[in-house]
Amino acid sequence: MNSIIFKTILLFTLIQIGCRKTNVFNPTRPDPHSFSRPDLAITTHLDLNIRLNFDQKKIQGTASWKIQHNASDRIIFDIMDLTIDSVILSDKNQNTAFAEFYVQTQDSILGDELVIKIHSNTEQLTIHYSTSEDAMALQWLDAELTSSKKYPCLFTQSQSIYARSWIPCQDGPAIRFTYNATVQVPVGMMALMSATNPTQKNKDGIYSFKMEYPIPAYLMALAVGDFSFSPIGARTGVYADSMILSEASWEFADLEKMVNSAESLYGPYAWSRYDVIVLPTGFPFGGMENPRLTFLTPTIIAGDRSLTSLLAHELAHSWSGNLVTNASWQDFWLNEGFTTYFESRIMENLYGKEYADMLSLLGQQDLKKTLKDMADQPGMSKLKLDLWNKDPELSLSDIAYEKGKLLLRYLEERIGREEWDLFLKAYFKHFAFKSNSTEGFLQFFNNHFPQIDIKVLDTMHLFIYQEGIPDFKPGWSTKLFDQVDSIRNLFYQTYDLKKNLTANWSTHEWLHFIRGMDLSKSEEFISALEKQYQLSESKNSELAFAWFIYLIQSGNSMKFKDPINRFLEKTGRRKFVLPLYEALAEHGQMEWANGSFSNFRRHYHPVTIQSIERVLIH
Repeated sequence: MNSIIFKTILLFTLIQIGCRKTNVFNPTRPDPHSFSRPDLAITTHLDLNIRLNFDQKKIQGTASWKIQHNASDRIIFDIMDLTIDSVILSDKNQNTAFAEFYVQTQDSILGDELVIKIHSNTEQLTIHYSTSEDAMALQWLDAELTSSKKYPCLFTQSQSIYARSWIPCQDGPAIRFTYNATVQVPVGMMALMSATNPTQKNKDGIYSFKMEYPIPAYLMALAVGDFSFSPIGARTGVYADSMILSEASWEFADLEKMVNSAESLYGPYAWSRYDVIVLPTGFPFGGMENPRLTFLTPTIIAGDRSLTSLLAHELAHSWSGNLVTNASWQDFWLNEGFTTYFESRIMENLYGKEYADMLSLLGQQDLKKTLKDMADQPGMSKLKLDLWNKDPELSLSDIAYEKGKLLLRYLEERIGREEWDLFLKAYFKHFAFKSNSTEGFLQFFNNHFPQIDIKVLDTMHLFIYQEGIPDFKPGWSTKLFDQVDSIRNLFYQTYDLKKNLTANWSTHEWLHFIRGMDLSKSEEFISALEKQYQLSESKNSELAFAWFIYLIQSGNSMKFKDPINRFLEKTGRRKFVLPLYEALAEHGQMEWANGSFSNFRRHYHPVTIQSIERVLIH
């Protein structure tokens, strides 16, 4: 029997009996993480009309899609645990008809394939659907888990492939669309999206939104809760629970300056307004760059504006990621490497080179640790990844961020900053509101620098396609960290860290101090540092996290079990809680880890829960 016919029959049989199959390579499907076939039919605009039921933890409504096709007989959407009730087709004369559709169970990672039969003249289709209580993108929080404790809260996290769990869509970053939305929520709550937004609650709980610029599905975002707004500048402001709004507004006072700084580097901000929202503690990431409304973790609020480089990072995404988007998650470094580099340039503009260099050196430390942790899977240390049959979440590592940034820094130093900046401006302008691949970037680079030294091209290819890091030492100043090293060595001898020596330290000096401590130091040493600085009670989440990791790895965690548990309870940011659970599991505290996770899991977003379960549940 012909092997292709056999594989087709086998595939059909597996679908019919409801078995899950692996996500095999399909050369006719351009994106390894989307079942959509844009060559057959593609979505161009969404009219979303939904209502939220907090009692059932469910979103229900319609997604009306305008589509383009060349007389295709079908269009394919991505869905994940959605219930599809019906689909209605429309033509240009507004004639309607119920559509035939079917759902193919495909993959435990990617979800399901929704295939809708269309006619040659179909221009729009309306999908009636509802979400599952277990939707991966959605975190439903009871009122008691918010700051004000007055209303419950919902927020989404669509990146990387979870938009399909709350909207039937073509969930690949290369497919962009505009959207309008109507969202009905309980009276007394405010709804916000990655679009035009209200600044006050309305009386009926019905909110309307518009995003006139085309975005990929992973940038679809919704937050609903007891939010208030405070302006910062002419086109910037912050939303937050009223209990923490004043703190957030003070912490983000430089937001307008950051927008101006970014524009001075790489051209006009293209999205009209730039607002941010501080979400409850369960938000799984530091920030998510949803257009016009960056979602932020409350762990950024340290009371001293010391963690606002995160703001610069999410703002930079308005160019690299939102304006110019990776064509697939295999090219994720195009989003995050560019953004991490851009973040550094903004911080240098605002706070000086030595400050920015400290951030870069900390990033280098993170990269070295990631490479060490990846020793058993070196292929994941490439910038250009092969993610067929793999979870796209695997791309979310310091490789994309810090190795990508290192490549761009290498090019800056070889080409010269002035000429490099001109290139980046041209890059953002050329690919504005488009998606791009690694190969597309290389072609654009080659066209822009036709006389570039072949050694530079060779090194670029080593960065992108080879494992590990090429031999390159960037010109970052280590002066401030060298001083920290000297003070740490002095503390080793005296067990007395005089406060006049640390009075002017930023968070970054403290992180370098803690990360560089000898794990074999005695309990007396640890007690002396804790007594002098109360690090276990620090309101700075970065410092508390670094200290707790050190305590666990050095075998001194039990004396600090209560503050570590308080941190795990009040912090849902995956960057912090996942490594803490991993460290507990690796250092003989699995019972503690499982008990704490069982107690606190309702505080965490599904994305965070899934990651922790991979560590603790075997």
